[in-house]
Amino acid sequence: MKRKWLLSVLALIPAALIPTAMSAQIAPDRAPRAESTEPVYKYSAFGGFGYTSLNQVNQSRYGLIGAEFTVTRDWGKYFGLSADGAYYGTSFQSGNPGNPSVSVVLFGPELHAALYGKVSGFFRGLIGGEHTGGTGQTPHISFAGGIGGGLEYALSPRLRIRLSGDDIGSSFSVTNNTPQLGYSPHLRFNARASVGVVYRF
Repeated sequence: MKRKWLLSVLALIPAALIPTAMSAQIAPDRAPRAESTEPVYKYSAFGGFGYTSLNQVNQSRYGLIGAEFTVTRDWGKYFGLSADGAYYGTSFQSGNPGNPSVSVVLFGPELHAALYGKVSGFFRGLIGGEHTGGTGQTPHISFAGGIGGGLEYALSPRLRIRLSGDDIGSSFSVTNNTPQLGYSPHLRFNARASVGVVYRF
């Protein structure tokens, strides 16, 4: 009887200690992740100096300079949709036939990402229309589109400097075309470049 009682007491000791040992093995709750304090902006607006070549104008010798404006709506970290408008009204140098000017309105998707430190990059495809004035072209409005990209350097969370370029194709007829020639259009590509400031909001 004494022996049975002693065995019962000895059996109770591990039974009492096991729950304590098991509870000691439970991992403590993880501390919640610190939320990013960096503000999130859904829109960005670019304005700056622009240049375009003038390959649709026969015998043109110089490109045109003007201004380019872009508004982008961001969806998520890497994707956005852009609306791009530009007007080039001044020849880089004298020597072009007539008094040419080019207006461009384009829309399209944009992919962007941080590259290194304060530098980020973007790639975009654009589609829309282009108008060539002051040269007697008929028709003087064409479907247009192309691809391009650029780099941005962050001066602050809201303000950036942008350098960009793209190649925009359009289809215009020869200068001073006549109905007898059928207004035959020819596809040409114009290189564009711009530098300016981006404001995010």
